[in-house]
Amino acid sequence: MAIFLTKESKVIVQGMTGSEGQKHTRRMLASGTNIVGGVNPRKAGTTVDFEGTEVPVFGTVKEAMEATGADVTVVFVPEKFTKSAVIEAIDAEIPLAVVITEGIAVHDTAEFWAYAGSKGNKTRVIGPNCPGLITPGQSNAGIIPADITKPGRIGLVSKSGTLTYQMMYELRDLGFSTCVGIGGDPIIGTTHIDALKAFEADPDTDLIVMIGEIGGDAEERAADFVKANVTKPVVGYVAGFTAPEGKTMGHAGAIVSGSSGTAQAKKEALEAAGVKVGKTPSETARLARELLAG
Repeated sequence: MAIFLTKESKVIVQGMTGSEGQKHTRRMLASGTNIVGGVNPRKAGTTVDFEGTEVPVFGTVKEAMEATGADVTVVFVPEKFTKSAVIEAIDAEIPLAVVITEGIAVHDTAEFWAYAGSKGNKTRVIGPNCPGLITPGQSNAGIIPADITKPGRIGLVSKSGTLTYQMMYELRDLGFSTCVGIGGDPIIGTTHIDALKAFEADPDTDLIVMIGEIGGDAEERAADFVKANVTKPVVGYVAGFTAPEGKTMGHAGAIVSGSSGTAQAKKEALEAAGVKVGKTPSETARLARELLAG
């Protein structure tokens, strides 16, 4: 098993005909993802050739779903069009929308996040400004490199794309059930808590690694959830121990004010919930190894 994405997932790509869409569709296909179509209203009825694999282009998400049975969309649409693309996916009630695009205005994200809720949350949104998710050996929806790890029994949820890749590589000999990059913007669809809940319920995940960043209180809320609901061992890492207070860092969500949102405050909250927290990614990987070894 895995969470959110399996080998049975049928994936479409909104923005597949653009340069980024084509590049990453090629990579997803190469890693075994079952990509069944793309969406571009101006190129509906055409196909795109990816090294001998012909992928049809549809005018809308709904048309693509009706023709292919797609249940996942990956969004590679420029930021000024992303809101309408995600709302289209929500209206079509596709179960999973993975929004890769960065630089989306926060009020646009807030609008499509609220819209998904108003429609009964039939569409799970991951992102925006995220690398997507991968179930190694099964499917890859987004931009995560597929060749740096293997299938295993560790679940990974991370705010940071780069640290997602590093942790996958550090623990590549053990492997992962699913790795989910949720993005670091102030408003995101799927949270640490959503992933923790899914990993707790997944019989093929034995240990969870959670990577956070300075800013906001998502990790503190996740710590409360772990304490109350998670029985599996959890290892954590919080990026930003050396960040100066009062500064906005690289990700839009990484804003620190006083002691609120600091790496140290998050580390203390996680440790109080029984989560082992590493000071570096490598130390975090070592803690995960020790816990799995028993």
